[in-house]
Amino acid sequence: MVTNAKFADRFREFALSWKGPLELTIVDDGTTSDDDKLGAIGDLALVIRQEGIDDDLLVAAGDSIFGEGGLDGFARLGLDKGAPVTAVIDVGDLEAVKRYSAITAGADGLITAFEEKPERPETTLAGIALYFYPRSVLPLIDRYLEEGNNPDQPGRLVEWMYERTPFYVWRVPGRWYDIGSPETLERAERELRG
Repeated sequence: MVTNAKFADRFREFALSWKGPLELTIVDDGTTSDDDKLGAIGDLALVIRQEGIDDDLLVAAGDSIFGEGGLDGFARLGLDKGAPVTAVIDVGDLEAVKRYSAITAGADGLITAFEEKPERPETTLAGIALYFYPRSVLPLIDRYLEEGNNPDQPGRLVEWMYERTPFYVWRVPGRWYDIGSPETLERAERELRG
């Protein structure tokens, strides 16, 4: 888990008491404000470099809650294809997709068009911040940053990468909740309790 310097100690305390099924490592990106933040993609590159990761990665933003269905199929698709995968959901509304990524995919699940934060989306299929990156594409992350691309908004990496390597979509089964704002978090809590 990567966090900024402001919250790193709190996450370290949490990690010490963590009894979950996976080992939890906290990476402090050293940033203290929006002025010096590395961005989501910059943080991803930092973790890969700092932790010496040379393996397949599953990357999940902390602003999503998944309802029923689980994520087993997501990782399985990435492993079977040996290619990057992003999770998608049909938000059912062109206005709503403007907050996400507008994605078009063929019948085989291969991305054919991708636009991050589109002004005039033509699809309601939205990409969410859940990604599978096989070991083979990890060098592309550094290349993306070295070319001076936006280090934030993780969908920007997908938008750049799908034109360079086959990139697939995985449709989230069941419900998905965007909890990136206090209002959407409150709505998710109400629905999950209800």
